[in-house]
Amino acid sequence: MDSAAKDEMQPELSPGPEWPEQERAEQLARGAALKWASGIFYRPEQLARLGQYRSREVQRTCSLEARLKSVVQSYLEGVQTGVWQLARAIEAVQGTREALSQARGLLQGMSQALRTLEPLRERVAQYKQLQALSHLLPRLRAVPAAVAHTQTLIDAQQFLEAYVSLRELEQLREDTWAPLGGLELPVFQGLDLLFEALGQALEAAAGAAGKLAREDPALLVAAVRVAEVETGRTTPLGQVPRDWRQRCLRALQEGLEQTHFGSPLLPAPGALPGWLEALRVALPVELATAEALVAPCCPPQYNVVQLWAHTLHSGLRRSLQHLLAGPELEAADAFALLHWALHVYLGQEMMGSLELGPEADVSQLEPLLTLENIEQLEATFVANVQASVSQWLQNALDGEVAEWGREQGPNTDPSGSYYSPMPAIVLQILEENIHVASLVSESLQQRVHGMALSELGTFLRSFSDALIRFSRDHLRGKAMAPHYVPYLLAALNHQSALSSSVSVLQLDGAPSGALAPVEAALDKLQRRICRLVLEALQAELQPLFADLPSRQWLSSPELLESVCERTGRFCQDFGRVRNPTVQLLLAEAERAVVLQYLRALMQGRLVCRGADERTQAAERLRHDAAQLQQLFLGLGLEENAQCAPVLLALRELLNLRDPALLGLEVAGLQQQFPDVSEDHVSALLGLRGDLSREQQLVALSSLQAALPPSPRASRRALFSLVPAPAPAPASCLPSGSCARALLLSE
Repeated sequence: MDSAAKDEMQPELSPGPEWPEQERAEQLARGAALKWASGIFYRPEQLARLGQYRSREVQRTCSLEARLKSVVQSYLEGVQTGVWQLARAIEAVQGTREALSQARGLLQGMSQALRTLEPLRERVAQYKQLQALSHLLPRLRAVPAAVAHTQTLIDAQQFLEAYVSLRELEQLREDTWAPLGGLELPVFQGLDLLFEALGQALEAAAGAAGKLAREDPALLVAAVRVAEVETGRTTPLGQVPRDWRQRCLRALQEGLEQTHFGSPLLPAPGALPGWLEALRVALPVELATAEALVAPCCPPQYNVVQLWAHTLHSGLRRSLQHLLAGPELEAADAFALLHWALHVYLGQEMMGSLELGPEADVSQLEPLLTLENIEQLEATFVANVQASVSQWLQNALDGEVAEWGREQGPNTDPSGSYYSPMPAIVLQILEENIHVASLVSESLQQRVHGMALSELGTFLRSFSDALIRFSRDHLRGKAMAPHYVPYLLAALNHQSALSSSVSVLQLDGAPSGALAPVEAALDKLQRRICRLVLEALQAELQPLFADLPSRQWLSSPELLESVCERTGRFCQDFGRVRNPTVQLLLAEAERAVVLQYLRALMQGRLVCRGADERTQAAERLRHDAAQLQQLFLGLGLEENAQCAPVLLALRELLNLRDPALLGLEVAGLQQQFPDVSEDHVSALLGLRGDLSREQQLVALSSLQAALPPSPRASRRALFSLVPAPAPAPASCLPSGSCARALLLSE
């Protein structure tokens, strides 16, 4: 074939509207060629080689055209082959479509034939069922009798025989399911109820396991065996498993809880200790029964002893929580519950008994009482005990106060001291409550100890207030007490007894200052009683000191003898006060007499008229000091505790003949009695009656230049308790710094 023929066979490649890419390619090629040509032939010398470039480009163009023709020819041949294959595929699809149409027609004809055979198929199925039932008919006829017999066996608690019979009936029902296509015959409708009845009977037997283990262990063993066999059996598909093991375990727990904690009624007030004591006896017995009798009747995996212990613990804990959620307990019930739960329950008497195995250990379980429960019970116990203690102490105080107004004096002990059982009763009440609290816990003991000290402080304040009312009513004449002072002295003995014995309330290991508030209250009570006694003594002596000093006092000792006589009579009952309180009381009484004496001297009722009267006054002071010392020595007061020697120091002020030496005497007086003031010294110097104002000023100035007090100086207040006189300026020496200013101005 020549080239002309080949060209005719080639497809026309002229660009057309269907080849926009070709037109764009030609434009790009022309642009590139022009750019190349302009670059090559830019210089004139390059034009000589134009022919070479043209021939080379012609060759290249021919080569490209040949390659393009070859590619296009291969493409056309591939398209031709594809078209032929598509034609063959269309023919195959058409044949398949015709074959499927023929098959659809055949299937429609067969479905019509199947509809005509459906009644025959049903008859065949019925025939097969009737054939199976004809073989099982003798056994099916016996099902009602077997059901009734099985119910009788269950009622008679013959669990093994009843379970065998039920399994046979269940197997017969399963044998009928397949032939009947899963259809259950009416004769088997009560079989599930019969199984449930047997399960309930097993639960009842398990719930009474403790009783059966003692009376009929074979029955318990049979119940457990049936439960284990049924639990381990593989149930048919679609049937719910009967987990009789778990049901029996739950029944064991529920029966045990019902036996000991089944009553919905809470113990009545006061009955809780008895209920706890009954549990203390019953629970160890129950655990021993479980270990000795119930455990051998059950498989090891039941862990009977542990199950028993945990069940009893849980039931007891729920009962206690229910009890605490109810009305508030009384003090006795709260104490009994705390002591029982914290000490008895886990002790050797109960769950910690050495006779029980490690399976019965409940120490790692949740405690019977939470911290909140213990806090609640302790607060309840302390509040109730505090109310009772407060009432007991008030009753004891009321009984004591009621005796103060009676015609008979206070009771005495064999030693002759005033005595009352009240202090012993008070401390015994408090000590016993603290001791009882220590039996429960240290925290409760500390709480009760704090409460006891608080109540003792309240009691002491009430006691003090009662004494004040007693004294006020007596002195005002509202309720005259025949034995006023003896009962005050008896109260002082009560205070002494409490002070000497209050240390029994000190807890071991407690800070040493724990009793400090109570000791301070006791000291305050002692001072108050002493003050009441001294007020009574002052009321006795005050009329006698109205004439001291006087001319009669200078000339006769009768005045002080009357004072000593009445003081001795007043203090005769001081011997019934116990040591060392009696020494304190005598010292205070002696100081009260001396203070009365000093107050009388400071009144300025007497001014000596001459040296003889000053000598008489000095001698009277010496005699009175000796008489007072003798009086209180006879009463038992030690000499170094007496204040009467102050009269001897005052005697020197009056007895001194040279007024120029008064400054030394005044300075010596201040060294012995640092609380003496210028006003007191002025009043004492005024008794002399022989000093000018300048001489008094000189003597007073020695107080400013006096040496520090002597180490042996009296530390007890004397002059500071004596009111300084305030004489009129027209007749008396002004006191203090004002006196010195007035003297200087004159």
